[in-house]
Amino acid sequence: MPLGIGPTELIIVLAIALVILGPKKLPDAGRSLGQGLREFKDSVAGGSRDEDDDPAGRAVASAPDAPARSAATVAPRL
Repeated sequence: MPLGIGPTELIIVLAIALVILGPKKLPDAGRSLGQGLREFKDSVAGGSRDEDDDPAGRAVASAPDAPARSAATVAPRL
């Protein structure tokens, strides 16, 4: 095991986390910890995944918004 943590120490740490967080919040804490570790690993590895990327990993091209034209800027037709 990494850092010399054996099965006994791991069980003790998990039991303490269960007592502190409770059974309802423990899965959420594990999920957020895993997501944070995944983001850290991706940033260290140089992989970039922005919110603009699609699930396949390809960048999504977004068209620039056309400027809004008000009635005052449009010349009236006669």
